[in-house]
Amino acid sequence: MGRNTRKRRSPLATKLVAGAAALAVGGGGLVWANFYASAHEEGPGHHRTRSAAAQVATIDCPDVGQQISGVPDRARGEVDGELATLDSQITEAYQRLATTRQAQAGDSQYVRNAILGPLKDRRKAVIDRIQLEINRAGGRADDNLDELAGCQGQPAEQPQNGDGQGGNGQNDGQNGDGQDGGGQNDGQDGGQGGGQNGDGQDDGQNQDDNGNGVAGPVADDFVDINDVEPNSRNSQNGLAADGDGGSTGTFTTDCGVNENNLFNSDNLIAAPGVDNGAHHTHDYVGNQDNDAFSSDEDLAGADTSCQNQGDKSTYYWPVLRLQDGTQEFDANEQGGGAEGNIGRILKPAQAELKFVGNQQSDVVAMPKFLRIITGDAKSFTNGDANANSSWSCTGFEDRQVTDKYPLCPEGSQVVRTANFQSCWDGQNIDSANHRDHVAFVQADGSCANGFQAIPQLQVRLVYDIPTPTVENGQVQNPYAVDSFPEQLHKPITDHNDFINVMDDDLMNEVVDCINNGEDCQ
Repeated sequence: MGRNTRKRRSPLATKLVAGAAALAVGGGGLVWANFYASAHEEGPGHHRTRSAAAQVATIDCPDVGQQISGVPDRARGEVDGELATLDSQITEAYQRLATTRQAQAGDSQYVRNAILGPLKDRRKAVIDRIQLEINRAGGRADDNLDELAGCQGQPAEQPQNGDGQGGNGQNDGQNGDGQDGGGQNDGQDGGQGGGQNGDGQDDGQNQDDNGNGVAGPVADDFVDINDVEPNSRNSQNGLAADGDGGSTGTFTTDCGVNENNLFNSDNLIAAPGVDNGAHHTHDYVGNQDNDAFSSDEDLAGADTSCQNQGDKSTYYWPVLRLQDGTQEFDANEQGGGAEGNIGRILKPAQAELKFVGNQQSDVVAMPKFLRIITGDAKSFTNGDANANSSWSCTGFEDRQVTDKYPLCPEGSQVVRTANFQSCWDGQNIDSANHRDHVAFVQADGSCANGFQAIPQLQVRLVYDIPTPTVENGQVQNPYAVDSFPEQLHKPITDHNDFINVMDDDLMNEVVDCINNGEDCQ
């Protein structure tokens, strides 16, 4: 399988030190070796894995990006780069955590002294630079950002609201960044890779790593779709307008399923100018010139996979992989196997991209180059406030889950949906935390705080995936969404990204179709 080869190394972006190679196991994934004893118990319709020891499975750091606002435009690039550095530091610390299990077993203070303490010091240095850059550009940085430097260890199981039913998607888009940045190394983070320096790299494998040496998913991340209650995920965000005062039309754009094999591990929205800013691989449809270094002019002049050539928007999401031992093109690369994303990439059999209206009002045109992130790539450690994607099966789409992967019956396909924020502040195409300029509708379907209703993008992806087998608390041949290494491939971390690059005529057609109650494509 091919990939996007248009890569230009930014001075801000230096690759992880060669220690990552020592973390490769089999398919190239990060070791998840023998860090806790497990006990298994039966849950409703599926096996649940419970930790029998409170050892640390991953690293939980406050998300600095969601706490900053009011960043002057001329400081945005520098701040995004520093936020990417913070993500890279967490990745490196997680790699050290995952490769020093023997040392941890012999020293109860090892994680605190050798991993979390140094990480806090490095994070503080970056946060200090962020504050300086904001103030130097004429803004006023929050003096309390330093309080976000410290991180903590977290057991494998992170309780999520709903216990398999997911959140209700009713967040307002204002509280948290769902930020998909990362990839930059600030040159101060030596000592990566733990077990290379005689501190106890564990080369064994745990019964909970599915035999492939990577951190998740585990049996508890899956649920039989028959065990999900119908209509339990009560969200207004995905509903089309149905009232006399609403805009009831739709516009569908057909952009294919990434037939051109455009993949990279960048994130142009959250980490512009940073190579491997996502630490996981993305599928792209629509715009064919999307990487971390693409300017708005590049996007406007690019080819598109959309049938309507007036739609050069970029639509992208983390790939799904089947952990079946396949060596993909990125098996030994950053964003891929070197960061725990292993197995065969699964392109969707269908990718449905639809824009719908608002329940209470007409919609207005999106501005060109408007950027929207929905969902949160760090929901496992951030919590589910911004988790927004849903998982289901064809024939069962009244049953939606956010924090479980569905086990679909024979003849049914996995469905992955994301309904975007559809209220816009009327001024900005982006914001410092990539959230504040857009919001979800209120419970009655209207936009709050003077925001204007825009066409809501709904992405529905359908996959042909062999149903994993869950037996005795183990899952065989699981599928998983690509994720930051420390997020352990949890389904709740799924997210979706969009940059509007429709020409004015097409955007006006979209608005007219929706406001006039027509169904167009």
